[in-house]
Amino acid sequence: MRADDIARYLQDHPQFFEDYHDLLAQLYVPHPHGGRTISITERQILTLREKAKALELKLAELLRFGEDNDLISTRVHALSVALLTAGSFDALMNVLREQLADAFAVPQLALRLWNSVLTRDSDVFAPVEERIRVFANEAKHPYCGPVNDLGVVAWFGDAAPSVQSIALIPLRRESRIVGLLALGSDDADRFVPDMGTLYLERIGELLGASLIRELG
Repeated sequence: MRADDIARYLQDHPQFFEDYHDLLAQLYVPHPHGGRTISITERQILTLREKAKALELKLAELLRFGEDNDLISTRVHALSVALLTAGSFDALMNVLREQLADAFAVPQLALRLWNSVLTRDSDVFAPVEERIRVFANEAKHPYCGPVNDLGVVAWFGDAAPSVQSIALIPLRRESRIVGLLALGSDDADRFVPDMGTLYLERIGELLGASLIRELG
């Protein structure tokens, strides 16, 4: 008889140990963390403790995620209030830079806009390559990861060589893409492909709505 046959038999006959209850006290199994043997009852207790410990760790992880999300939500709310109270395009750009640098620890920021009825003497309105516009139009979510070959990293100017990871957030005006917000970090793990993009999308929506008000 194979071990699988014994396991299947015990599963199919749960009353076995009721019929042979004295057997439980006589069976010993290896300790999971040592060479000695312990009773099946002790082994069950250890298993339950290990499961409880795993659940505690999972709960602690969920609580930490919840606290992190609460903190990010608070910072996004503060950013939205600051953008709403900015009285001009220049003030709006200053608020954006300060909030992202201070609250979100994003050292590099670059913005390009197109399809606006207004223009200003600013790098924000510098010409953008067609391939970048195509990328922004086709992106379903913000891009997060290492510096890609789009050439967007050049928007960071003198800081470009130090940028190791980027986030690219398309900006919408109704159903039309009107620009791209680029965030850069010298930390290769700051923006990674498998990170969540919900809050980046919200930042893009907030900025897009604020720009509509300022630029028409």
